Amino acid sequence: MTSSKKKTAVILFNLGGPDSLKAVQPFLFNLFADKAIIRLPQPFRYLLAQFVSKTRAKKAIGIYQKMGGKSPLLENTVAQAKALEDSLRDQKSDYKAFISMRYWHPFTEETVKEVKNYNPDELILLPLYPHYSTTTTESSFKEWYRVAKEIKVPVREIESYPLDESFIKAHVETLTPIYKQAAKHGTPRILFSAHSLPQKIVDEGDPYQKQTEQTAEAIIAKLEGQIDYVVCYQSRVGPLKWLQPTTEAEIKRAASNRIPVVVVPISFVSEHSETLVELDIDYRDLAESLGVPFYGRVPTLSCHPLFIEALKKRVLES
Repeated sequence: MTSSKKKTAVILFNLGGPDSLKAVQPFLFNLFADKAIIRLPQPFRYLLAQFVSKTRAKKAIGIYQKMGGKSPLLENTVAQAKALEDSLRDQKSDYKAFISMRYWHPFTEETVKEVKNYNPDELILLPLYPHYSTTTTESSFKEWYRVAKEIKVPVREIESYPLDESFIKAHVETLTPIYKQAAKHGTPRILFSAHSLPQKIVDEGDPYQKQTEQTAEAIIAKLEGQIDYVVCYQSRVGPLKWLQPTTEAEIKRAASNRIPVVVVPISFVSEHSETLVELDIDYRDLAESLGVPFYGRVPTLSCHPLFIEALKKRVLES
């Protein structure tokens, strides 16, 4: 007997990551060839993407070698998709989660084919970027609509969820034990570390910085007492002016103040190079070399039950 339930496809968007060392350079090319990232007309964007991906490939390969030769992002996202599907059982609709990566497999084209075979009655676009940006959410949505024109069903968009109650509580739960460890070494400072953006993109109206700050403020409001914290930015590339302050500068400031730090990857919900190498190795080494009394890095939310609950709520309420 066939199910009479409505079929809903939930598309989980993320950036993707290289699945081998050979994939590093083409992954970088795809990233920098995106006009949401490099805002130059063709053929200049193509030429610059070729140049930047070649010049950065050696350093990037070294980063992925420290991670076992590939990014764990896809496996993490697959686990999140399964957890979300499990949480959506026993609803009035049948929900199936699909993964659409922007710069590496599964590309949008691959995901669209899977969704067409599923033949859903409706689509929900759900980015794994909590904070909206033209460089992430908007870029992923535009690519979806460009490729998925043949899927003629209603579409609902979830643009961001910076103040979702379960999302905030998940951060508080993951942050609290590390904060307590840090407090044994003095009064800690929380560094809410987000992926940086060129300042000019924010000046053009991109809401990413504002939403990131809203999330940090909401987390702090749930913590007890007077909390020392700052929102800072990591992973800048190139000579443009980027969002300030940098995470590196804040680690140096904490060292000069002899203050323990707790680093929260506030804009990342999955472990990848920015967390496993930049935060766990590079910045930890910097902190220890400068004499920071304690350096604690909070895990990404990944499959935290409250984060999955936040995604479930977004789906059901969209």
